[in-house]
Amino acid sequence: MAELTAADLKAILNRIADIMTEKKEELIRLDGAVGDGDLGLTMEKAFAAAREEAAKLEEPDVGKLSVKLGAVIARSAPSTMGTLVATGFMSGGKAVSGKQALGLPEIATFFEAFTAGIMQRGKAKLGEKTPLDVLHPAAEALKQAAAEGAGLEEGFRRCRQAAARGLEASRDMVAQHGRVAYYQEQSRGKEDPGSVAAFLILSGFCDHFSGPPAA
Repeated sequence: MAELTAADLKAILNRIADIMTEKKEELIRLDGAVGDGDLGLTMEKAFAAAREEAAKLEEPDVGKLSVKLGAVIARSAPSTMGTLVATGFMSGGKAVSGKQALGLPEIATFFEAFTAGIMQRGKAKLGEKTPLDVLHPAAEALKQAAAEGAGLEEGFRRCRQAAARGLEASRDMVAQHGRVAYYQEQSRGKEDPGSVAAFLILSGFCDHFSGPPAA
């Protein structure tokens, strides 16, 4: 598989929707420890709606499809994380609008814009225990793989590894945003629910192109 098409993006949305259903209780537990506990429900609802809409859309332009699906997520999950995820898909989509197939360089551009959109919308920086600490290293890994001429399978293998390292590193950070920020030093050592959700979204892409992680 050398490119990401609209059909691939739809399949990826299906995979993410399945993952969010599988991991709903885990996200509820994580979010309940530091927030209001609705993240699992929010993410399941957001991607179920995106999956339903994707099945109806006949949009060959990958960028425009991503923008449309981001808008669906924004409407169906108008929470903080829902808004951030929606912004990511819309920002990434705008960056590759006009293309019906994305090679690894264009995918890297998509995720660079995806991350930048969330950074701007959430007014967060790296090191503040947010989804950016997962998304940024993943986007950089894709960019580096593309620069080296790697294929999609290898690119997303590196993406998963970088995202996992980012998620692990974020455990030792002190939260600066959202309800979890109230805990300050007590947040150190805990997983950030939004960062876990970001990792799960990336996992949907990685599963599609490089297969599920080894057990």
